[in-house]
Amino acid sequence: TVDLGQGRSREAVAERGKGRVYLDFLLKIYREVKARGRTMQFWGDIIVKYPELVAELPRDAIALEWGYEADHPFDENSAVFAQSGIPFYVCPGTSTWNSIAGRTDNAMENLRNAAANGLKHGAIGLLNTDWGDRGHWQPLSASYLGFAYGAALGWAYAANEAIDLPAALDHFAFADEAGVMGQLAYDLGNAYAKTGVSIHNTSLLFAGCQLDPANLEKLPDSFKGGELDISKIRAAIAYVEETISRLPETRLGSADAALVRAEFAWAAAMIRHGGLRLLWLLGEPLEDQGELAAEAERLTYEFTEIWRQRNRPGGRADSLARLAKMAAAYE
Repeated sequence: TVDLGQGRSREAVAERGKGRVYLDFLLKIYREVKARGRTMQFWGDIIVKYPELVAELPRDAIALEWGYEADHPFDENSAVFAQSGIPFYVCPGTSTWNSIAGRTDNAMENLRNAAANGLKHGAIGLLNTDWGDRGHWQPLSASYLGFAYGAALGWAYAANEAIDLPAALDHFAFADEAGVMGQLAYDLGNAYAKTGVSIHNTSLLFAGCQLDPANLEKLPDSFKGGELDISKIRAAIAYVEETISRLPETRLGSADAALVRAEFAWAAAMIRHGGLRLLWLLGEPLEDQGELAAEAERLTYEFTEIWRQRNRPGGRADSLARLAKMAAAYE
Protein backbone atom coordinates (compact mmCIF):
# COMPACT_ATOMS: atom_id res chain seq x y z
CA THR A 1 0.00 0.00 0.00
CA VAL A 2 2.99 2.32 0.35
CA ASP A 3 3.19 2.73 -3.42
CA LEU A 4 -0.54 3.10 -4.00
CA GLY A 5 -0.93 5.57 -6.84
CA GLN A 6 2.80 5.69 -7.51
CA GLY A 7 3.35 2.77 -9.90
CA ARG A 8 0.96 0.64 -11.93
CA SER A 9 -2.02 2.21 -10.18
CA ARG A 10 -0.99 5.80 -10.97
CA GLU A 11 -3.45 6.32 -13.84
CA ALA A 12 -6.31 4.58 -12.06
CA VAL A 13 -5.80 6.70 -8.94
CA ALA A 14 -5.65 9.88 -11.00
CA GLU A 15 -8.94 8.94 -12.64
CA ARG A 16 -10.93 7.38 -9.79
CA GLY A 17 -9.16 8.42 -6.59
CA LYS A 18 -6.94 6.50 -4.20
CA GLY A 19 -9.74 5.36 -1.90
CA ARG A 20 -11.87 3.92 -4.70
CA VAL A 21 -8.95 2.13 -6.33
CA TYR A 22 -7.97 0.61 -3.00
CA LEU A 23 -11.53 -0.49 -2.23
CA ASP A 24 -11.84 -2.16 -5.63
CA PHE A 25 -8.59 -3.99 -4.94
CA LEU A 26 -9.86 -5.17 -1.55
CA LEU A 27 -13.07 -6.42 -3.11
CA LYS A 28 -11.10 -8.44 -5.67
CA ILE A 29 -9.13 -10.09 -2.87
CA TYR A 30 -12.36 -10.63 -0.94
CA ARG A 31 -13.93 -12.52 -3.85
CA GLU A 32 -10.90 -14.79 -4.13
CA VAL A 33 -10.91 -15.50 -0.39
CA LYS A 34 -14.67 -16.04 -0.28
CA ALA A 35 -14.51 -18.48 -3.19
CA ARG A 36 -12.21 -20.64 -1.11
CA GLY A 37 -14.49 -20.65 1.92
CA ARG A 38 -12.31 -18.37 4.01
CA THR A 39 -12.78 -15.12 5.91
CA MET A 40 -10.77 -12.13 4.74
CA GLN A 41 -8.90 -10.01 7.24
CA PHE A 42 -7.25 -6.82 6.03
CA TRP A 43 -5.22 -3.99 7.51
CA GLY A 44 -7.56 -1.04 7.85
CA ASP A 45 -5.14 1.88 7.73
CA ILE A 46 -5.87 2.85 4.11
CA ILE A 47 -9.62 2.45 3.87
CA VAL A 48 -10.28 4.15 7.22
CA LYS A 49 -9.09 7.39 5.63
CA TYR A 50 -12.13 7.19 3.36
CA PRO A 51 -15.07 6.78 5.75
CA GLU A 52 -17.56 7.29 2.93
CA LEU A 53 -16.29 4.06 1.32
CA VAL A 54 -16.09 1.88 4.42
CA ALA A 55 -19.81 1.10 4.26
CA GLU A 56 -19.24 -0.61 0.90
CA LEU A 57 -17.06 -3.27 2.49
CA PRO A 58 -18.62 -6.73 2.89
CA ARG A 59 -19.94 -7.41 6.38
CA ASP A 60 -18.16 -10.76 6.62
CA ALA A 61 -14.66 -9.31 6.17
CA ILE A 62 -12.69 -8.24 9.23
CA ALA A 63 -10.80 -4.94 9.42
CA LEU A 64 -7.57 -4.88 11.41
CA GLU A 65 -7.27 -1.45 13.01
CA TRP A 66 -3.57 -1.17 13.84
CA GLY A 67 -1.31 1.40 15.44
CA TYR A 68 1.71 1.18 17.71
CA GLU A 69 2.13 4.54 19.39
CA ALA A 70 0.55 5.47 22.71
CA ASP A 71 -1.58 8.16 21.07
CA HIS A 72 -2.80 6.16 18.07
CA PRO A 73 -6.41 7.19 17.23
CA PHE A 74 -8.04 3.87 18.09
CA ASP A 75 -11.11 5.76 19.30
CA GLU A 76 -11.72 7.67 16.08
CA ASN A 77 -10.77 4.86 13.70
CA SER A 78 -12.71 2.17 15.54
CA ALA A 79 -15.79 4.39 15.39
CA VAL A 80 -15.55 4.51 11.59
CA PHE A 81 -15.73 0.72 11.29
CA ALA A 82 -18.33 0.35 14.03
CA GLN A 83 -20.67 2.94 12.52
CA SER A 84 -20.56 1.14 9.19
CA GLY A 85 -21.20 -2.28 10.72
CA ILE A 86 -17.81 -3.68 9.73
CA PRO A 87 -16.39 -6.21 12.23
CA PHE A 88 -12.90 -5.30 13.34
CA TYR A 89 -10.00 -6.13 15.62
CA VAL A 90 -7.85 -3.57 17.40
CA CYS A 91 -4.17 -4.32 16.79
CA PRO A 92 -1.64 -2.72 19.16
CA GLY A 93 1.86 -4.11 19.73
CA THR A 94 4.67 -4.90 22.12
CA SER A 95 6.83 -1.92 21.02
CA THR A 96 9.97 -4.06 21.10
CA TRP A 97 10.91 -3.85 17.41
CA ASN A 98 13.24 -0.95 16.60
CA SER A 99 14.06 -0.72 20.31
CA ILE A 100 15.73 -4.05 21.29
CA ALA A 101 14.70 -3.90 24.97
CA GLY A 102 11.24 -2.46 24.44
CA ARG A 103 9.47 0.84 25.10
CA THR A 104 7.56 -0.06 28.25
CA ASP A 105 5.53 3.10 28.82
CA ASN A 106 4.59 3.40 25.15
CA ALA A 107 3.67 -0.29 24.92
CA MET A 108 1.44 -0.23 27.97
CA GLU A 109 -0.41 2.92 26.93
CA ASN A 110 -0.75 1.65 23.36
CA LEU A 111 -2.21 -1.62 24.63
CA ARG A 112 -4.56 0.17 27.06
CA ASN A 113 -5.67 2.57 24.33
CA ALA A 114 -6.46 -0.28 21.95
CA ALA A 115 -8.26 -2.45 24.49
CA ALA A 116 -10.34 0.36 25.97
CA ASN A 117 -11.49 1.69 22.62
CA GLY A 118 -11.99 -1.77 21.22
CA LEU A 119 -14.42 -2.42 24.05
CA LYS A 120 -16.04 0.98 23.59
CA HIS A 121 -16.77 0.42 19.91
CA GLY A 122 -17.48 -3.31 19.93
CA ALA A 123 -14.32 -4.78 18.44
CA ILE A 124 -14.59 -8.55 18.00
CA GLY A 125 -10.97 -9.14 18.96
CA LEU A 126 -7.58 -7.79 19.99
CA LEU A 127 -4.55 -8.84 17.94
CA ASN A 128 -1.31 -8.13 19.80
CA THR A 129 1.55 -7.74 17.32
CA ASP A 130 5.31 -8.23 17.62
CA TRP A 131 7.30 -7.31 14.54
CA GLY A 132 10.80 -7.39 13.16
CA ASP A 133 11.83 -4.12 11.55
CA ARG A 134 15.27 -3.09 10.31
CA GLY A 135 16.37 -6.55 11.31
CA HIS A 136 14.91 -8.50 14.21
CA TRP A 137 17.25 -7.61 17.03
CA GLN A 138 14.91 -7.85 20.00
CA PRO A 139 15.06 -11.20 21.82
CA LEU A 140 11.83 -13.04 22.50
CA SER A 141 11.92 -12.48 26.26
CA ALA A 142 11.97 -8.71 25.79
CA SER A 143 8.45 -9.08 24.39
CA TYR A 144 7.09 -11.04 27.36
CA LEU A 145 5.98 -7.79 29.01
CA GLY A 146 3.91 -6.72 26.02
CA PHE A 147 2.55 -10.23 25.50
CA ALA A 148 1.48 -10.48 29.13
CA TYR A 149 -0.13 -7.06 29.43
CA GLY A 150 -1.89 -7.43 26.10
CA ALA A 151 -3.29 -10.81 27.13
CA ALA A 152 -4.43 -9.44 30.49
CA LEU A 153 -6.23 -6.48 28.93
CA GLY A 154 -7.74 -8.56 26.16
CA TRP A 155 -9.11 -11.08 28.66
CA ALA A 156 -10.40 -8.75 31.38
CA TYR A 157 -9.67 -5.06 30.85
CA ALA A 158 -11.28 -3.65 33.98
CA ALA A 159 -9.69 -6.23 36.27
CA ASN A 160 -6.21 -5.96 34.77
CA GLU A 161 -5.72 -2.36 33.64
CA ALA A 162 -3.86 -1.52 36.86
CA ILE A 163 -2.26 -4.94 37.34
CA ASP A 164 1.15 -5.11 39.01
CA LEU A 165 2.85 -6.07 35.78
CA PRO A 166 6.37 -6.71 37.14
CA ALA A 167 4.91 -9.06 39.76
CA ALA A 168 2.78 -10.80 37.14
CA LEU A 169 5.85 -11.30 34.96
CA ASP A 170 7.80 -12.73 37.88
CA HIS A 171 5.01 -15.21 38.56
CA PHE A 172 3.82 -16.23 35.09
CA ALA A 173 6.72 -15.56 32.71
CA PHE A 174 10.00 -15.71 34.60
CA ALA A 175 9.12 -17.75 37.71
CA ASP A 176 11.53 -15.52 39.61
CA GLU A 177 11.52 -16.42 43.30
CA ALA A 178 13.55 -13.28 44.02
CA GLY A 179 10.93 -11.00 42.48
CA VAL A 180 13.56 -9.08 40.52
CA MET A 181 13.28 -10.00 36.86
CA GLY A 182 9.86 -8.52 36.20
CA GLN A 183 10.90 -5.09 37.43
CA LEU A 184 14.22 -5.37 35.60
CA ALA A 185 12.41 -6.08 32.31
CA TYR A 186 9.98 -3.23 32.98
CA ASP A 187 12.76 -0.77 33.78
CA LEU A 188 15.10 -1.77 30.96
CA GLY A 189 12.21 -1.23 28.58
CA ASN A 190 12.00 2.36 29.75
CA ALA A 191 15.63 3.21 28.99
CA TYR A 192 14.41 4.77 25.74
CA ALA A 193 12.66 7.53 27.67
CA LYS A 194 15.78 8.56 29.57
CA THR A 195 17.28 10.18 26.46
CA GLY A 196 14.59 12.86 26.51
CA VAL A 197 13.86 12.22 22.84
CA SER A 198 10.78 10.53 21.39
CA ILE A 199 11.02 9.07 17.89
CA HIS A 200 8.06 7.48 16.12
CA ASN A 201 8.13 3.66 16.18
CA THR A 202 11.70 3.41 17.47
CA SER A 203 14.10 4.73 20.10
CA LEU A 204 17.18 6.91 20.09
CA LEU A 205 19.31 4.13 21.58
CA PHE A 206 18.29 1.79 18.77
CA ALA A 207 18.94 4.51 16.22
CA GLY A 208 22.41 4.92 17.68
CA CYS A 209 23.16 1.34 16.63
CA GLN A 210 21.93 1.76 13.07
CA LEU A 211 23.06 5.27 12.14
CA ASP A 212 26.37 6.09 10.53
CA PRO A 213 28.09 9.45 9.93
CA ALA A 214 26.64 9.66 6.42
CA ASN A 215 23.02 9.75 7.59
CA LEU A 216 23.30 11.24 11.06
CA GLU A 217 21.77 14.49 9.85
CA LYS A 218 18.54 12.63 9.01
CA LEU A 219 17.83 11.74 12.63
CA PRO A 220 16.17 15.00 13.77
CA ASP A 221 13.57 14.67 10.99
CA SER A 222 12.06 11.74 12.89
CA PHE A 223 11.81 13.44 16.28
CA LYS A 224 8.37 13.84 17.78
CA GLY A 225 9.77 15.83 20.65
CA GLY A 226 12.93 16.67 22.53
CA GLU A 227 16.39 17.63 21.36
CA LEU A 228 19.67 15.78 21.54
CA ASP A 229 21.12 16.34 24.99
CA ILE A 230 24.52 14.77 25.60
CA SER A 231 23.99 14.66 29.35
CA LYS A 232 20.71 12.76 28.92
CA ILE A 233 22.31 10.26 26.58
CA ARG A 234 25.00 9.64 29.19
CA ALA A 235 22.30 9.37 31.86
CA ALA A 236 20.48 6.77 29.76
CA ILE A 237 23.68 4.74 29.47
CA ALA A 238 24.15 4.87 33.24
CA TYR A 239 20.50 3.88 33.72
CA VAL A 240 20.98 0.80 31.54
CA GLU A 241 24.11 -0.17 33.46
CA GLU A 242 22.34 0.15 36.81
CA THR A 243 19.27 -1.74 35.65
CA ILE A 244 21.11 -4.74 34.21
CA SER A 245 23.38 -4.90 37.27
CA ARG A 246 20.41 -6.48 39.09
CA LEU A 247 20.43 -9.53 36.81
CA PRO A 248 22.59 -11.68 39.15
CA GLU A 249 19.98 -11.17 41.90
CA THR A 250 17.33 -13.07 39.92
CA ARG A 251 16.38 -16.67 40.75
CA LEU A 252 14.51 -17.76 37.65
CA GLY A 253 12.68 -21.06 37.62
CA SER A 254 11.34 -20.96 34.07
CA ALA A 255 12.40 -23.54 31.52
CA ASP A 256 14.21 -20.87 29.52
CA ALA A 257 15.88 -19.24 32.53
CA ALA A 258 19.46 -19.34 31.26
CA LEU A 259 18.42 -18.07 27.85
CA VAL A 260 16.33 -15.27 29.35
CA ARG A 261 19.35 -14.06 31.33
CA ALA A 262 21.52 -14.18 28.22
CA GLU A 263 18.91 -12.37 26.15
CA PHE A 264 18.47 -9.54 28.63
CA ALA A 265 22.21 -9.19 29.15
CA TRP A 266 22.63 -8.91 25.39
CA ALA A 267 19.73 -6.47 24.97
CA ALA A 268 21.14 -4.23 27.70
CA ALA A 269 24.61 -4.35 26.17
CA MET A 270 23.17 -3.43 22.78
CA ILE A 271 21.23 -0.37 23.89
CA ARG A 272 24.20 0.72 26.02
CA HIS A 273 26.35 0.34 22.91
CA GLY A 274 23.78 2.39 21.00
CA GLY A 275 24.16 5.22 23.48
CA LEU A 276 27.96 5.11 23.36
CA ARG A 277 27.92 4.86 19.58
CA LEU A 278 25.64 7.88 19.37
CA LEU A 279 28.11 9.87 21.47
CA TRP A 280 30.87 8.70 19.12
CA LEU A 281 28.85 9.78 16.09
CA LEU A 282 28.33 13.18 17.68
CA GLY A 283 32.06 13.58 18.23
CA GLU A 284 31.98 13.28 22.00
CA PRO A 285 35.13 12.00 23.75
CA LEU A 286 34.77 8.49 25.16
CA GLU A 287 37.10 6.83 27.63
CA ASP A 288 36.50 3.46 26.01
CA GLN A 289 36.11 4.63 22.42
CA GLY A 290 38.67 2.10 21.23
CA GLU A 291 36.55 -0.71 22.67
CA LEU A 292 33.48 0.03 20.54
CA ALA A 293 34.67 -1.99 17.56
CA ALA A 294 35.61 -4.97 19.72
CA GLU A 295 32.30 -4.78 21.55
CA ALA A 296 30.40 -4.67 18.26
CA GLU A 297 32.14 -7.87 17.18
CA ARG A 298 31.31 -9.56 20.49
CA LEU A 299 27.67 -8.46 20.35
CA THR A 300 27.38 -9.86 16.83
CA TYR A 301 28.74 -13.23 17.96
CA GLU A 302 26.40 -13.33 20.96
CA PHE A 303 23.44 -12.41 18.79
CA THR A 304 24.17 -15.38 16.52
CA GLU A 305 24.37 -17.76 19.48
CA ILE A 306 21.15 -16.45 21.03
CA TRP A 307 19.28 -16.52 17.73
CA ARG A 308 20.09 -20.20 17.16
CA GLN A 309 18.51 -21.28 20.42
CA ARG A 310 14.91 -20.54 19.53
CA ASN A 311 14.61 -18.88 16.14
CA ARG A 312 14.40 -20.27 12.64
CA PRO A 313 17.11 -19.30 10.12
CA GLY A 314 14.86 -16.96 8.13
CA GLY A 315 15.70 -13.31 8.85
CA ARG A 316 19.01 -13.99 10.55
CA ALA A 317 21.09 -12.94 7.54
CA ASP A 318 19.36 -9.56 7.36
CA SER A 319 19.80 -8.95 11.08
CA LEU A 320 23.48 -9.94 10.95
CA ALA A 321 24.08 -7.71 7.94
CA ARG A 322 22.83 -4.74 9.92
CA LEU A 323 25.09 -5.63 12.83
CA ALA A 324 28.00 -5.90 10.40
CA LYS A 325 27.19 -2.44 9.07
CA MET A 326 27.18 -1.10 12.63
CA ALA A 327 30.63 -2.57 13.25
CA ALA A 328 32.06 -1.53 9.87
CA ALA A 329 31.56 2.15 10.65
CA TYR A 330 34.37 1.94 13.22
CA GLU A 331 36.93 0.87 10.62
